[in-house]
Amino acid sequence: MQHAPPLLLFKNAGGELLADPAGYLRANWSAGPRTAADTRALFEQMLQQLRQRRWDRILVNQVGMQPFTSAEQQWIAINWLPRAVQEGGYRFGAVVVSNDVLVRLATAFVTTHVQGLPLVYRSFENEVEAVQWLVKQSV
Repeated sequence: MQHAPPLLLFKNAGGELLADPAGYLRANWSAGPRTAADTRALFEQMLQQLRQRRWDRILVNQVGMQPFTSAEQQWIAINWLPRAVQEGGYRFGAVVVSNDVLVRLATAFVTTHVQGLPLVYRSFENEVEAVQWLVKQSV
């Protein structure tokens, strides 16, 4: 049985957002340069799609991405994450991590700010394991 391919929902210099037929969002960060506006636009699309689709899971592929800036880290952790959980119903994030230590550190800053929020993040070295974990999660 073949599955339908993911549907492209949004794309900019920061990356692309897809709807996976298995019922979760896929955020694929691009390797090229991006602006803070690109980052915010991609995150705002994630929130909008979580709300519209009533989904609670995101697969985040950071392989090759540029690290988040300090300002991006702050905005994601303090502004976006609480809204994604409260308004969007975001509950589970599977992150396919970059080999770049700076990307890992920037992501760790964000993921450590989920304390007190009903959100579970797990990091993975490859997408297959990330997807296997993500599809098993439910509220």
